Formats: sequence, structure tokens, C-alpha cells
Amino acid sequence: MNKRVPGKAKSAGRSRREDRRASETAESPRFYYKGNRPRQLRAFCTIAKLGTLSRAAEALFLSQPSVSLQLAALEKELGARLIERRRRRVVLTREGQMLYELAQPLVDGLEDIDRRFHARTAEQAAGELNIAAGTSTIQYLLPPLVRAFRERYPQVKLQLHNVTGKDGLALLRSDEVDFAVGSMLDVPRDLGYEPVHAYDPLLIMPLDHPLAARREVRLEDLSPYGLILPPQRLTTYRLVDLIFQQRKVPYRVAIEVGGWEVIKQYVAMGLGISIVTGICIGEADHARLAVRNMSAYFPQRSYGVVVRKGKYLSPEARAFVDLIRPGLFTRGDYFESGHSER
Repeated sequence: MNKRVPGKAKSAGRSRREDRRASETAESPRFYYKGNRPRQLRAFCTIAKLGTLSRAAEALFLSQPSVSLQLAALEKELGARLIERRRRRVVLTREGQMLYELAQPLVDGLEDIDRRFHARTAEQAAGELNIAAGTSTIQYLLPPLVRAFRERYPQVKLQLHNVTGKDGLALLRSDEVDFAVGSMLDVPRDLGYEPVHAYDPLLIMPLDHPLAARREVRLEDLSPYGLILPPQRLTTYRLVDLIFQQRKVPYRVAIEVGGWEVIKQYVAMGLGISIVTGICIGEADHARLAVRNMSAYFPQRSYGVVVRKGKYLSPEARAFVDLIRPGLFTRGDYFESGHSER
């Protein structure tokens, strides 16, 4: 009985596999270029246009054997002879001429796709951008951003929708605006909010007010004086009311009026005191108002960008958001429906 030698059996099997692989390679070059039809057609059209494989290889920045393999793979897959070699040049067969007429417009289209793409994006630069924001955001936060955006994209029509927070969210949900900019305390599940700036709460009063002589002012010290606050429907009024209620400190509202500039004017006239957000206080205001930080009692107010989850930001919207802070809302979870992270 012949004994089986494991080493020789493995060697013989390996040799047969290698022979079969070599045979398949010799029979068909398409395995190397399978799925590269655009490259095959590009090589074929370049050969047809320039008349030689060497010139085609030079134009394509490839070696001549690579171009030859692409041509051979294409002929193998189509089952037709596409060129004939005559001395140093090649000529198209009848089938080659038919393929050239079909393929050349496609190859030209691929060659021109970069230029057409950039031309199309340039056309989009003359699009439209809609932003929802409150009065304070439009007046204090957005001006330098709007100026920078207009300088970079003068052809874009920019529309700022001056709305309250509730109305801004309604516009956002109905896709009437690209995004909103403002302050949010509670973020609904279908929205994403990314804070960018934070401002301290400030007590403002006339320069000759009794509390202006104190370096620190307690919440209880405000009780004897009438407050000038924004309308009750706005977040500031509700926040002030909440803090006084939690601390069980009595207070009274003397005037209810909208707009930080109006409130500052009335305070400077001696008609009351107010709790405002630091966003509205500039250097010039210190000449007519006494200002004290009240962050020991009231929370900071953040201002940022609000998007609807699942909404695609247009190139115009993306460009404006990048001016606010580059990279906002780049994570995928901001654009998926579900619970907000905040």
C-alpha cells in the first residue's frame, strides 16, 4: 500500500491552484479592470482621438501597458474588436467607430463635471437665506455677522424674520426659515440647539438711584421699586417672575413694554429699574445707567442657533452658521429625529 505524503499532496494542490489562477489571468485581462468602465471608455476615446497607444498613455498619465490592458478588457466585455493596428497608428473598426460616437459625449461630460459643478455652486451663491430671530438678537448679536455675510455673498437675498421665540419655532417647523438664532430655556425634542454666547443678568437703574450707591444688591432690595419688564409672553418676564416666586420675594411691575432700548430709556428717565440680559448693555450705556451683576440670583442667558432635526442646511445657511461658529451641527445626531441632547 502506498503511503500518502501530506507535504507532497499539499504542494501538488497548491501547484494546481496556481496553474489555474495563471491560466485565468492569461485568458482574460478583465479581472484587473472589472468595474472600471468609465476608465476603459476614457482610454478607448483617447486612443481613438490621438491615434496611438503611446500618445494616449502620455495624455492619461499612465503606462502604455495599462492603456493596452484597459482596451483589451473593454473589447473582451463588449465581445467586439474596436481598433486595428496599422504600422505605428491605430484605426477604428466599424464597431469601434460606433462605440466612439456613443462614448465620446459621456467621456466629455465626465471630463467637464468639475467645471459644471463649480458653476452650479456659484449659481447657488445667488440663492436666498431666511433666519428667524427676536428683536434683541437682530439688534445686538447679528449686525457684525450680517455685515460679514453680505461682504462674502452679496448676491444672496437675506431675510431676517423679526419674531418672538414661539413664532420663530413655528416658522422653523414649517420650513419657512432655514434656522433660528436666539435664546432657549427648554429645547423641544424635534429641534437641535447649540449655544454660542452666554450673557449675565444685569440690574440697571438711574445713576442717582438709591441702590446705585451699593456695590452689591440683593434680590430683596428690589422689592420697594417698580420694575420695567418686557411683556409677559416673553421669556425674560417669565424668568424674572419665577426667580422672585422661588425666593418668596415680593415684587411689582411698574411698566410692561417691549424692546431693550425702550426699557433702558425709561430706566434712565427714572421711571423704574429693570433686570436685563447683558447682550443689550454697551459701553455708552454706562454714561446714563448704573449697572450691577445679578448672576447670584438669575441664570445666564445663552444665545445660539436652533435647527429642525432632519433638515438639510443649504450652502447659504451653512455659510452663515460657520460665521457664527465653524463646525456647528456637524454631528449627524442633530439632523436625526428624536430627543435633544440639551
